Order: sequence, then structure tokens, then C-alpha cells
Amino acid sequence: MAERDDSGSMVRRILLGSQLRRLRESRGVTREAAGYSIRASESKISRMELGRVSFKQRDVADLLTLYGVVDEAERESLLGLARSSGHAGWWHSYNDVLPGWFQTYVGLEAAAARIAAYEVQFVHGLLQTEAYAEAVIISGHRGGLPRTEIERRIELRMQRQKLLFGEQAPHLHCVLDEAALHRGYGGRQVMADQIKLLLEFSELPHVTLQIVPFAYGGHVAESGAFTVLRFAERELSDVAYVEQLTGALYLDKREDVASYQAVLDRLSDAAQPPAESRELLNRVVRKLL
Repeated sequence: MAERDDSGSMVRRILLGSQLRRLRESRGVTREAAGYSIRASESKISRMELGRVSFKQRDVADLLTLYGVVDEAERESLLGLARSSGHAGWWHSYNDVLPGWFQTYVGLEAAAARIAAYEVQFVHGLLQTEAYAEAVIISGHRGGLPRTEIERRIELRMQRQKLLFGEQAPHLHCVLDEAALHRGYGGRQVMADQIKLLLEFSELPHVTLQIVPFAYGGHVAESGAFTVLRFAERELSDVAYVEQLTGALYLDKREDVASYQAVLDRLSDAAQPPAESRELLNRVVRKLL
């Protein structure tokens, strides 16, 4: 329950942020003016409205006053969200190896009811073996990392993977380019074990795994890998996540998310169905062994 409680805090922050944004926009208040009222910057208001920072009771109370919220019941409801959203998630204990921009993603991932992703170079992080994860981490840091940091990064990845075995596991739909199966990380045995694990995950009722084969040729995912996260709470917008070299984009505007979802739908149509994808995985394993 601890992990789900942690993700619940993230959900409450996002809910509160979206409510504050709705109230601000309905009153025609700019982010700059809102920031001034709580002695903060415009960017701080933006982060608050996206649920990416914790909330101080005084700041929320001052913003509610600025937005004309005088009804005590409504104020208390929102202040209650602020109080209950302050718990740090389990992933914060990995701050030493977790970039600030990725902390938000791990929290959203833990809170999501559905995770839909396209991967082209790597096996999805939730589906990696320890050995494969280690090879990927080492290859991404050519300057070298201390062994303790490598182990911490692997531990974080394995901790994330536990999400798929919880009582409230999200549905994961992963569309994987065949290139990721042939881009060797860690040697033939590591890759064979990794693909065997993909086969195991593909049998889980809440995991849908599809492979886009080389034979299909070019396809619509010109922008590379991305993830679309959906939440059980109707008040929460879907989020499209696009990772970059030194940061990430979190897109929650309906039209932006719809564009990524449309690409994912077309990729799913182009990919092999789950059963045929498993056949392809088995063929790759046999060649490796």
C-alpha cells in the first residue's frame, strides 16, 4: 500500500494544481499576478498548477482569496488537498541518482491507470532485467559512473518494475520497435534473458506488448520514443511524456496528447498483434542461444 499511497499524494497535487489553474483562469488572473500575491515567481505558479511541487497552506489560502473563493466548504476542500499532498513518494529516496525532471515522471507513472508507450532504442524501463538495465546505464555514461551509483540506478529501475505486480497494477501497452531487440546491450546472453522476460511480461493480463517489425518499413513515429499516461480520476488530464537529452516535456493540453495518442494508435495498427509479437520474440531468442 505504501507505493499507492505515495502515488496518491502525487494525484492530489495534480488535482489541486488543476483546480487552482481553473480558478485563476476563470478570474482572468495572470500567472505573474498570482505569483506576486504569494511572493513567488510566475514559473513557481506554473509548477504548482502542474502539481510538480508541494503546496504551502498559506500560499493556497492566499491564492483562494485572490481568486475570490470565499465559501468555507470549498476553501476547506482545497486546503485539505494541500495538507494531504505533502507526503514524499518512495522515489524521493533516490534523489541522489534521479534527475529532478524525471522525479515527476516516476510519480505520474506510479499514479497512472494506463501507461501507453512507444520505444525504439531500448526495452521499456518497466520491462528490463537487472543485467540489461546495467548495460544500458553504463552505455549511457561513457565517462564512467561509480559502482555504487550504477547499483542505485538499477535498484530504482527494479523498484519501478514492482508497479506491474501490485494489486492496482496499471495496464501497460508497449509498442516496441524491432530495432530494440537487435541493439545488443550486455552481450548475447543478456539480450536472450531480456527477451525471455519480455515473453513472460507479455503473458500478463494487464500487459499488451506489440513489436513493429523491420518488414513494415518506415512508420509515423518520427519524433522517437514517448509515453502517454492516463489516470483513473476524471479530473486529471492525460499526459504525454517525451524525454530529451537533458530534460523532458510533459504535455497535458488535449490537442497535444491527442496527437501522440493518434500516432500510438497508428503504430499499434502497424505492429504485430500480441500473439504474433510473441512468435517474433521467440525467433529472436532462438537466434541468440
